[in-house]
Amino acid sequence: MPLILAIESSCDDTSAAVVSDGVILSNVTASQAIHVEFGGVVPEYASRAHQRNILPTVSVALRRAGRSATDLDAVAFTRGPGLIGSLMVGVSFAKAFALALDLPLIEVDHMQAHVLAHFAEDPKPAFPFLCLTVSGGHTQLVVVRSALDQEIIGRTIDDAAGEAFDKSGKLIGLPYPAGPEMDKLARLGSPTIDFAQPDPGELDFSFSGLKTSILYKLQAKAKADPTFVRENLNDICASIQHAIVSTLIRKLVLASERTGLNRVALAGGVSANSELRARLIEEGKQRNWETFIPKVEYCTDNAAMIGVTATFKYEAGLFVDQDVAPAARL
Repeated sequence: MPLILAIESSCDDTSAAVVSDGVILSNVTASQAIHVEFGGVVPEYASRAHQRNILPTVSVALRRAGRSATDLDAVAFTRGPGLIGSLMVGVSFAKAFALALDLPLIEVDHMQAHVLAHFAEDPKPAFPFLCLTVSGGHTQLVVVRSALDQEIIGRTIDDAAGEAFDKSGKLIGLPYPAGPEMDKLARLGSPTIDFAQPDPGELDFSFSGLKTSILYKLQAKAKADPTFVRENLNDICASIQHAIVSTLIRKLVLASERTGLNRVALAGGVSANSELRARLIEEGKQRNWETFIPKVEYCTDNAAMIGVTATFKYEAGLFVDQDVAPAARL
């Protein structure tokens, strides 16, 4: 029963978790509100905040788990992908912590961990299953044959779904991150505006054209009526969200048909979106899918998913040396 300290620092959240044989004993996250003022994550500020937050976050995680550093069997960390400065803080801390206690190190792929967040609690999907992973930086369709055997069969060729939410939200004056606020306002509106949904074909995604469509259409409407955006904000949010979610679900259906998999899962920060969750459940009922959606706390960046993934790697004996380095892209 390995007891693992897990550290996640790929972007602007500093997170630490203690995981015992795959069971989450604690999961603590320190967020960085400063980026709201700039409308996006400022890498230098993010890395400095990680330096301030990481020791207190790890200390709280150990205390809440009721364990001490000497009880640990391994230290796990996010190696990438992510912001290189943020990753350096987490990787360096994990290496020093492990070296001081003579503990093995386990490096974890951030996107693989999002998929395996489904194993943080019951019900857990049986293998194989199909996973739609959507976040601020990635949009992927993944065939998951086993915990450590994942094949990406579709991905974005330009912008990710999360970026489409944030950038289009910025166009209409929503605060960063725009996704949660857009979700809230969309529930009060109706998708009455049609935006272009470019399709690169097959199982890949494209959201840059959608952002352009939103920009031009709203500019045209605002030119005719300067109050249009303000007076129709709820409907605009509902229309943007509907366009993004429809694209995701359409590709997911195609992937299920292509692979023959009817166990379908959702993962990543954007999977916290209420319409996406509802549409997946609805589609699952219509197509007789077995659907899996993690709790919201395991959708956003968190160390619990790093610890769960590390448990599988610990059991497989997959450790790394002290010379391991962070990687912005894996």
